[in-house]
Amino acid sequence: MGFLENILWVAHILIAVAICGIVLLQHGKGADMGAAFGSGASGSIFGSAGSANFLSRSTAALATVFFITSLGLTYFSAQNSGSAIGGSIMDRAVKTQPAVPTESAPAQPADVPLAPAEMPTSADVPVAPVTQ
Repeated sequence: MGFLENILWVAHILIAVAICGIVLLQHGKGADMGAAFGSGASGSIFGSAGSANFLSRSTAALATVFFITSLGLTYFSAQNSGSAIGGSIMDRAVKTQPAVPTESAPAQPADVPLAPAEMPTSADVPVAPVTQ
């Protein structure tokens, strides 16, 4: 499939260059007004109105072939990556497990208490009188 894919790449690039060239050959909407007043744009190889029709149809045909080659290259890309067409990227994602500590937390030294022996309650805490 490597040979067919290479041919498709070459055709894809040549079609892209041809589309750019044909689009640059086309005249804009303002060129029709200039041709009506005799600026010389009507004297082309394709005739007075033939160039717009020929170039626009050529652009449409090349754009269709360009999309077809894009789909072909997408197919080859999916085949080379080893995934099935239609599978999502989430199906191919690597499933990871959350990290589990292998060792327990270091023990506290014996002389440091873990909690105060007697926690003060709200009745033991003095409250300042409110003055206004």
